[in-house]
Amino acid sequence: MSMIRKVVTENAPYHVDQKEIVGVVRSLFGGHYADIERLLKVFGNGQIEGRYFAAPLDWFEKERGLEEKNRLYVEEAVKMGSRAVARCLEETQVDKKDIDAFIFVSSSGMSTPTIDARIMNALQMPPHIKRIPLWGLGCAGGASGISRADDYCRAYPDATVVVLCLELCSLTFQRSDTSKSNLVGTSLFADGAACALVTGDRVDMPGEGFHIRSTQSTLMENSEDVMGWDVKDEGLHVVFSRDIPKIIEKWLKPNVDLFLENISKRTSDITHFIAHPGGKKVLAAYEKSLGLPREKTDISRAVLARYGNMSSPTVLYVLKDFMDQQPERGEEGLLTALGPGFSSEMLWLEWGAPVL
Repeated sequence: MSMIRKVVTENAPYHVDQKEIVGVVRSLFGGHYADIERLLKVFGNGQIEGRYFAAPLDWFEKERGLEEKNRLYVEEAVKMGSRAVARCLEETQVDKKDIDAFIFVSSSGMSTPTIDARIMNALQMPPHIKRIPLWGLGCAGGASGISRADDYCRAYPDATVVVLCLELCSLTFQRSDTSKSNLVGTSLFADGAACALVTGDRVDMPGEGFHIRSTQSTLMENSEDVMGWDVKDEGLHVVFSRDIPKIIEKWLKPNVDLFLENISKRTSDITHFIAHPGGKKVLAAYEKSLGLPREKTDISRAVLARYGNMSSPTVLYVLKDFMDQQPERGEEGLLTALGPGFSSEMLWLEWGAPVL
């Protein structure tokens, strides 16, 4: 059993109000749609108030190629990721020489060597840290990264693991793509980073956190066309099925029920529902599928409003807000995120002090 000790978040450098984005999109796409004003309502209906981007808004008005966008991804990812990791270690008073593994999660850019290696160089971290980069998990990546840290800590209970989730989804914007999927993605996606510290049960550290009691990973068969990227010459083009909310309503509850049954829990045991806010309709589908009252998704909705959908780090923004509220010892919760594949990752958490 491992423990989530800390989560820190790192915003991208440019904050943009949702209304400002509407103006730019109207200018770029207005000539392609006779009903542009009706389509632009998705920006207001999504309950997003503002977002953070890796580049200023006027940067997106010019056509950019994959090389230019990816170069900016690498530059900003190293800057943001280095700050997030450094602050996480500083706030937990953990020396970088005590880090055993570094899990890096991202799906919005490419780099070889991976961003974690570049961050290790920037922060002068020890060279023998085990690097575990994960790519292609999309919105499920935050929960998956924490789950894989738990796997590592169960194998090595003396381990201290850094999990960095970082996405610059704005850089995948396709100026020449007039598809409605691109328009919806433009209304949702944002940039951000989150770093978590996870330790094994033999690590002696003060303070409370969430114990990871159990995890479950699920892949829906033959669902590659539900969510993901199409990789083309111009870069990454978003794939969004309009049926995602319906798929969640139909598929999620049996998946959750199986997980809860395996750990002798019920939906009524979920005190804290720590869900990735993929969008307003996704959260509504969670509530409908699991029979949850709306207040269970209040924190997820607040994160969506302030930051938009940042893909993998978003659920860690939600997790941080739950942890900052200092739950009562013994309170339990479900952390969950859905991603490409179509896939889900779930963790059962319990708040408490270390058990040595």
